[in-house]
Amino acid sequence: MTKKKTVWFEVEEGETIGDCLARMEQEGYMAAGRKEEPIFEERNGEPVPVRQRIRFKGVLREE
Repeated sequence: MTKKKTVWFEVEEGETIGDCLARMEQEGYMAAGRKEEPIFEERNGEPVPVRQRIRFKGVLREE
C-alpha cells in the first residue's frame, strides 16, 4: 500500500508540538506547512476562545 504524498497532522490534546513532529517523522513525513485555528465556545451569548488547533502539513520524505 502506498502512502499519500501530503497528509495533515493535528497536535492532539495533551501532546506537544515536538511530539507531533516526531510522530510525523516516524510515519515518514516532514513538516512543510503549519496552520493554526482558534476554537471558540459560546458562553453567555459571547464567543470565547477555548484553545488553539495546530495542524502541520506533512510531505512524504523521498528515500
